[in-house]
Amino acid sequence: MKAIIFISTNKSGSSREAIKAAERLGFYTILFSSKEKQIQQREEYTDVHKMIFVNTYNLGDMREEISKLQAQGVIIKSIVSFIDPFVHIASILCDEFCHNNTSSKAIKIMEDKEETRSFLKDKLYTPKFLSIKPNESIPTDKICEEFDFPVIVKSPVSTGSKDVLLATGKEQLEKSLEDLRNKNPEEAIMIEEYIDGDQYLVEVLVYNNKPHIVAIIEQEITKGKRFIITGYGVLADIPPKIKTEIEEILHSITTAFRITNGALHLEIRLSENGWKLIEINPRISGGAMNKMIQAAFGFSLVQETLKLFLGERPEISPRHKKYVFTKYVIVAKKGILAKVTGKTRAKKLPGVIEVYVKPKKGTTLIPPLSMGHRYAYVIAVGSSLEEAKTRANDAVKEITFHLKND
Repeated sequence: MKAIIFISTNKSGSSREAIKAAERLGFYTILFSSKEKQIQQREEYTDVHKMIFVNTYNLGDMREEISKLQAQGVIIKSIVSFIDPFVHIASILCDEFCHNNTSSKAIKIMEDKEETRSFLKDKLYTPKFLSIKPNESIPTDKICEEFDFPVIVKSPVSTGSKDVLLATGKEQLEKSLEDLRNKNPEEAIMIEEYIDGDQYLVEVLVYNNKPHIVAIIEQEITKGKRFIITGYGVLADIPPKIKTEIEEILHSITTAFRITNGALHLEIRLSENGWKLIEINPRISGGAMNKMIQAAFGFSLVQETLKLFLGERPEISPRHKKYVFTKYVIVAKKGILAKVTGKTRAKKLPGVIEVYVKPKKGTTLIPPLSMGHRYAYVIAVGSSLEEAKTRANDAVKEITFHLKND
């Protein structure tokens, strides 16, 4: 039987939808998971044909499991991951056991924000940055001389807005440096200029050396203790100037990384000094992204990504074009979830195509410290982005998380 191995998955979102897409494409789906909860909830993963409990950080353990599968006659066509930090690990294993159509070297660099910044340091779209190595001490006065406040202080391997801090002055800078150093003493710390301006997410597939923009999405950012993206607006029609300028940056990036085939997304801001690259990730965005793109353009990006990994041409021409807005729900205070009301009312509102609530009763909810602390979302369509946004926001107002003190 022909199989695809997936390394790790979330219960919902792009990574789970990729497994379902592989099943639709006729593949035997194998999941390597180190999450005990997934093993306990095995019956909830009907799209996973075989689930193997293994340390997904240990290449040796996974090599053993792959060899066992091959000895049983399983033909492994690809090994993939749609989850940080396993994209590179999956690509290494794919190099060893399958024909890999993507570049492990490029993926490795993109997974590390410090390496990415250094790799693209001479490009106009790269913000000013400074890297502080583990055990290296740089006086904050020197940093203050080189950067104007506010600045961003972050870990080079942070994901989902974890360990990304805003420092508005010297005192906050010192505290942010101390916090990150105490949390991750073996990791570098990055200081970056803060870029002001509208932020966009760009989903990309590279096929035969040519980068293709799949979607450009306006991002709505809520600033609390972290930068949390709480709104995504898919542009059904991209303004020509924006499209041309982003295509130029994409061409520069894919040429620099020598990407022949691959999937990635950029977060990019339009500042007074032009476009600035916030980060690159070597995979589709998680959460509701695949469903947003499907609602906007009529195809599954995870399915087309799998086809690309298998050496086939991805079909990403829009079947239709609709404006889509997705609004995420966060909470303002900590508490234990007693119940959620308004979900059915929200579903019945015009243009609403999906309402998703993640936590179950009894879960402790907290104000967001990462993207993982977004607890629900509504996807709505409209004849304009404004209409889609209004519909999503109206639906979100119907949803209430009833919390009791822990």
